[in-house]
Formats: sequence, C-alpha cells, structure tokens
Amino acid sequence: MGLAKTEIFTDTQNEIALFAKAFGHPARVAILQHLFKIDACFCGDLVKEIGLAQPTISQHLKELKYLGLIKGTVEGTSVCYCVNTEKWKEMRELMQNFLSQDILPKEDCC
Repeated sequence: MGLAKTEIFTDTQNEIALFAKAFGHPARVAILQHLFKIDACFCGDLVKEIGLAQPTISQHLKELKYLGLIKGTVEGTSVCYCVNTEKWKEMRELMQNFLSQDILPKEDCC
C-alpha cells in the first residue's frame, strides 16, 4: 500500500481534505447536526440519538475532536461535547472558498 504523500500538497489542500473526511461518514454528520441542535451533549445521549454502539460513537467523536470541530469537557465520569464554533467558522470559510470557485465556460474539453 502506498503512502498518502500529503507533504507534496499545500497546507490548504491538506486541510480541505481533512475537513472533507469529517463529512465522509453519515454518523459524523449526524453527530454534528445533533450537537448544533442541542448546543451540548453527553456521549450517552449520542448513542441513543444516533443508534450506534458507544465505542463506534466514541471513535467518530475522536475524529471530530482531532479535527477541532468539536470540543469536550469532563463532567464526572462523562464527557460533554459541543461544536467548537471558532474552528467551525474557519472550516466553513475555507470550504466556501473552495466550493465557490467558478467554472469558466469553455468548449467541451472532455
């Protein structure tokens, strides 16, 4: 299996790819939607809401936290998660810039 060779790409290209990965699984999309809806959540609540096993939810939370899109605080034996609004705004601006690139009209080249 080959290496990803991420070092040959710009920081922006790597960052866009990592954020796109966050939306690459419907469970992570559902987790983010749920966190936006209620503004905070405990992992146990997510298990009930999403319908996946706790270890699976934890793995998805780990991915989202690694990307900085969510943050968590320990409350007793539970961790309370919420959307990291600053990182979300950064990600939204980066992705909007990428996705709003205009396709210039030209002759069919394919």
